[in-house]
Amino acid sequence: MMNRFISVGKILNFHGIQGEAKVGYSKSQREFFLALDKVFVKDEQGYKALKIVRSRLNKNFALMKFEGIDSINDLLPLKGAILFVEEQTIRENLEEDEFLIDELVGLQVVDADDKKLGFVVGVSNNGASDLLSVKTCSKKICLIPFVKAIVIDVSIKNKKIIINNLEGLLE
Repeated sequence: MMNRFISVGKILNFHGIQGEAKVGYSKSQREFFLALDKVFVKDEQGYKALKIVRSRLNKNFALMKFEGIDSINDLLPLKGAILFVEEQTIRENLEEDEFLIDELVGLQVVDADDKKLGFVVGVSNNGASDLLSVKTCSKKICLIPFVKAIVIDVSIKNKKIIINNLEGLLE
């Protein structure tokens, strides 16, 4: 099976002259990101591993030192590069009831009686919880909080999300 790669950050610039990289990443992934021992960059030949010698936080960024990159010149070709990890690595770090966002898009939304309500067209976050953007059968887009009280079950296998269709939730 082909390995899938998921982007986790981006090399924004160099930091200092020792080839350390200033890296932007998603704040919700801080612990996961700092725990990584390698990331991948993509070039014409495919994905190439970069071994992380050390990483630390600095303001809103991570500073990462990669093996074999010891000067600004070594790092410059990587400036702007998206950093990837293997999907497997992310899966191992997901809690049991966490999903990869891109897996939810396209899933059918049904109620407890398996009545079709619409399908997921996107996922956003309002700071408190993730929100599913659902295109309903009447072509409206409604936001559903991704919380246990509403989302009863997610089955990636059956491509379905079963929700507790509270009154007024979907137009």
